[in-house]
Amino acid sequence: MAVRIVIAPDKFKGSLTAEGVAEHLARGLAAAAPDAELVRVPVADGGDGTVDAALAAGFAPVTATVTGPLGDPVPATFAVGDGHGLGAPGVRTAVVELATASGLGALPRDAGGRPRRDALRATSRGTGELVAAALDAGVRLVVLGLGGSACTDGGTGMLAALGVRFADADGRALPDGGGALGALDRVDLDGLDPRVPGTRFLLASDVDNPLLGPRGAAAVFAPQKGASPADVAVLETGLARWRDRLAAVRPEAAAAADTPGAGAAGGVGFAALGVLGAEARAGIDLVLGLTNLAGLVDGADLVITGEGSLDEQSLGGKAPVGVARLAARAGVPVVAVCGRNELSAAQAAAAGLAAVHPLTEIEPDVARCIAAPGPILETIGARIAATVGTR
Repeated sequence: MAVRIVIAPDKFKGSLTAEGVAEHLARGLAAAAPDAELVRVPVADGGDGTVDAALAAGFAPVTATVTGPLGDPVPATFAVGDGHGLGAPGVRTAVVELATASGLGALPRDAGGRPRRDALRATSRGTGELVAAALDAGVRLVVLGLGGSACTDGGTGMLAALGVRFADADGRALPDGGGALGALDRVDLDGLDPRVPGTRFLLASDVDNPLLGPRGAAAVFAPQKGASPADVAVLETGLARWRDRLAAVRPEAAAAADTPGAGAAGGVGFAALGVLGAEARAGIDLVLGLTNLAGLVDGADLVITGEGSLDEQSLGGKAPVGVARLAARAGVPVVAVCGRNELSAAQAAAAGLAAVHPLTEIEPDVARCIAAPGPILETIGARIAATVGTR
């Protein structure tokens, strides 16, 4: 009987999508083992690529034009399908990915093609508009994928798009962006979309940071979004004020600020937990449920996973380790493919990886690996095929 190989990689960020990685690996595998049964299942860990994983699993795309991080209109796609893989069969479900509407990739570009990062002004409003569009489509379960955000507004932009009002001491509506939150005086939840309380929200994230403090949204992530040290202090003050003003009208929400994942996506996690009533889940676990990877792995001879950089962050719940843990329960060996590998052999083995194949074992020039990973992945796929026997 022909061998069956499940190919379940995450994206190589900045280089190739998860689907692209799977496709090139499959080409190499097929060339070396033409009789092998190859099953491609691109995955993600809750950040960018989550919608693509849902679409590859059979969800249908819905596109809407929403407000980008700096106010420009941007097209963004969410996925609609059935909630079976999430334990909610028959429930109309949407997978909404913050990165498509409010992410660094959605920022306008300058004359040199570089993203215009503005940590104080960037907003999550477009993500709220995507949620509203999903509710318009009759969805009653929303998977909100966080990651890759351009904003540090505590999710206030998302909530404003869903009807929450944020005002200063004179009753004037605050402008979007985390830089304005220092002037926040009143939070009015009366206008919150009435469909929200009847909708279940699952928060998919690959980080466990709280909202505030040295591991919080501003201190850890805002510098990646263009924030100077002075900007970080402004954002931290504003997020603390937002927590306090929300607690004044919804006391039970105060605890949400310390919940793991509250600091995800510049504090959008806090807004989802404290106002939308979201349940926090590991992003990779949600995606694996959506894709039914457990069913596909059962009886396979090998699983191939991977991501752009395999390092200590990967051990904290990123896609490759999540895939390896799932495959281990089925007794199926797993190998990883990556752009670069910073794990020791002992760390890789402890994570359930029988082998790790970085692109640099074929092409030592990292720039070439990033620019043209496809042929290198095909070579690695052929090498992996040679190690798998027949059943």
